[in-house]
Amino acid sequence: MYPRLSDIFADLFGIQLPFPIYSFGAMVAVAVLFAIWLTGREIDRLYNTGIIPGVKMPQEGRRRSKEVSPSVLLGTIAIIVVVAGIVGAKIFHILENLDRFWLDPGGMLFATGGLTFYGGFLVAGAAIVWYLRRYDLPPARFADAGAPGLMAAYGIGRIGCHLAGDGDWGIAADMAAKPDWLPMWLWAETYPHAIIGSPPEPVHPTPLYELAMASILAAVLWMLRKHPFQAGWLFSLYLVFSGAERLLIEQIRVNVEFDLLGLVVTQAEVISVGLILLGLLGLWFTSERVDTPSSTTA
Repeated sequence: MYPRLSDIFADLFGIQLPFPIYSFGAMVAVAVLFAIWLTGREIDRLYNTGIIPGVKMPQEGRRRSKEVSPSVLLGTIAIIVVVAGIVGAKIFHILENLDRFWLDPGGMLFATGGLTFYGGFLVAGAAIVWYLRRYDLPPARFADAGAPGLMAAYGIGRIGCHLAGDGDWGIAADMAAKPDWLPMWLWAETYPHAIIGSPPEPVHPTPLYELAMASILAAVLWMLRKHPFQAGWLFSLYLVFSGAERLLIEQIRVNVEFDLLGLVVTQAEVISVGLILLGLLGLWFTSERVDTPSSTTA
């Protein structure tokens, strides 16, 4: 594994970069940029078809204003996502690993890894809703526009987890159960040079499984983005997809477990079930068809 992308340059080209480029951070940056780009395309479509309003932006030294697509706000939203997302992800990771946190609070707070996606998702989401309301923009429509990008970004971020070897791997791989047609690197990974230490035996590379699932689900959401239902329908479907994907992967993923009403569960499983239920509820309330201006326009 390559916790630092700069190590790849050293191995492949013999070039020692003067500064480290951490794999996880680099892939998070790529994920955010891709999500912003994809969301911007959809927001422009919604604006051009009259589904969402524009925003007034100052022109010519602030003496005049001009209405433009709300996609111009995505730069600021990206900053909000990164800052609030990292804070939320770190908080949830600490809550998920309180025993390790009390042993080394400073080490966990300032570690380059150790981020829980759902924590970042919840905190960043709340911050974005607050920001959009400042411009009187509809959060539900923006949530729909961002759903495919969010799913794709999750998969891209998992590449960083895989390269860094930050512990987001699966249980020990049963070699006897391996299908003959499946390459070994998709069934059993030893994670050499992992940032938190390699597992004692080959394990399922669950970040790669999540990358594959997230890519497929992102494509489905993108194809359904011109849906005829109420605002929030696509994002509700995203919640169902996201929760179901994570709930499935948790069955073969190593994670901290605890007792809940007599059941042994992980924090991610609890949140996943909550997202599925919330998404199903959202689908129920937004499934009425509505007329939108030129909803089939590309």
